[in-house]
This record gives sequence, C-alpha cells and structure tokens, in this order.
Amino acid sequence: MLAVPGNSDERLTAVRRSKFAYVYVRQSSINQVRHHQESTELQYSLADRAVRLGWPPDRVVVIDEDLGKSGNGQVERGGFQRLIAEIGLGNAGLVVSLDASRLARNNRDWHQLLELCSLFGVIIADGERLYDPCAYHDRLLLGLSGIMSEAELHQIRIRLHQGERQKAARGELRTPLPGGLAYNRSGQIVRNPDEELQARLCLVFDKFRELQTARRVMRYLRTHDLRIPVRPLRGPGPHELVWRDATIARVHYILHNPAYAGAYVYGRRRINAIRQGPGSHRATSKVAIDDWE
Repeated sequence: MLAVPGNSDERLTAVRRSKFAYVYVRQSSINQVRHHQESTELQYSLADRAVRLGWPPDRVVVIDEDLGKSGNGQVERGGFQRLIAEIGLGNAGLVVSLDASRLARNNRDWHQLLELCSLFGVIIADGERLYDPCAYHDRLLLGLSGIMSEAELHQIRIRLHQGERQKAARGELRTPLPGGLAYNRSGQIVRNPDEELQARLCLVFDKFRELQTARRVMRYLRTHDLRIPVRPLRGPGPHELVWRDATIARVHYILHNPAYAGAYVYGRRRINAIRQGPGSHRATSKVAIDDWE
C-alpha cells in the first residue's frame, strides 16, 4: 500500500484547489445510521482530510443526503446525483469518501463517477490515498475497487438469504403478519386480541361463504360502510394496524392468506429486477403455490 500523500502531492494543483472538495457521506440503512454512529462520525471527519490536503474549510462541502440509503443502484440517491452534477459542472477538484462502497455498490454508478472525474480532472480520495482517474494504474485500482464493492454486496445478499431460509425451515423466521394475528412475548403467533378486528375478519369469511365471490363481499362491506384492518408494510417497523375501505385486493389478501389457515410459508414473493426502477420501492412478483417453501 502506498503511503498517504501529503498536501505537497503534485496532483493537488492550484487549479484543483481553487475548486470545491466534496466529502460524500452515506450509510446503507436507517438502522446503520442509528446504531453505527462511529462509522458516520468517521466519514464526517474526512472533511478534515480535505483541509489537510490543502483545501480551505469554506471550500469543503459535505454531501450527506444519502444517509440511510443503499448504494446498490435500486434506490434514488439525491446526494450522489448532486455530486455527479457538481462534477459535470466543473465545480469539483476533489471527491473524498471513506471507500468505494460508500460511493456506489454497483458498477453502473461507479463507472459513471470515474468517467466524469477523468473527464473533468477530479482527484478521488479515500481514507488512505489519492487516485487520479486519468492515470492508468490509478484507474485500474479504482475499477477493481468498484468490482470488489459490488461483489461484496452480492456475497452479503447470498449469506443473508441462506440464513433467512434456514431460519424459515425451522419455523423461526418472524415475517409480517396479517392484521388478525400477532406475536406474543415469547414469539408465538396468536390471534390479535382486538375483538372488533376479529369480528370484522369473521364477517369477511362468512360473507364469502354466503356470496361466493370476493367482489360481492367487497360490495357488501362498502354498502354497509364497513372497513377492514390493514397493516401497511412500508418503511421500518413496527407496522401499526389501520382501518381502510374494502377493495378487491384487500379482500383477496384476507381470503388467500395462508396464515389464517394456520400454514407457515416462506417465499410467496420474489424480487423482480425487471419491474424495479431507480427510486421506486422494491418490486416483487407472486410465486406459484407449488414453489412456496
């Protein structure tokens, strides 16, 4: 490993120092932001590194809008897009990040950054050394860093998925439950103690046996101004129950949910990369019953 260059490094020209140094700070999830505060503080301290490299404090800009956002390319990162825009406008002389994985976990974003830095003569710095994307060997190292960062994310996903499947095979994986069920203190699945909620669910099943179709059940509920319990799963838990107007989808969800039949299943939905767009919620597709685990 090369020694950490000082502010006399010949690549740190007066032209580059006349521009801004951008310090990019990112954590992959809100949980990491809350519980890994040392890592966040370490990233913020990189602003001091830019000053030691010769940038005036008033020309060091910290970009931290992406705290709590993954760098896998499936989440829109306003901070990263701002960084790309500033480089493209010729405002950047230095980009500082703790390592390649902070900037991007996918090769598309990483190589877009490298191309722009090479085109506009921007130096990239991590916690150990400087890189000039215009120099062949530095560009090679940066390219390898991006590849390893993406590969590391892939391995992390594989390990997490394997652990999740093993836990599900033992019946120990806690998955979000429909409104009629809840976990008790020992982790067992029990009926939700809310009597009004249980009565409403029983009504849905009784009316389905009577009316034969979900659409008729939905019409009955809406005619009598009867709402049904829903547990929205957006964002971090806990996910509180809310009452919503009956729709076909909500009635189907109650009627088709295997948990109400006492079945423990895993793998009802899978991530669909084709439907996933940047900045959108994780898109999934239904899995055939025969393929459930």
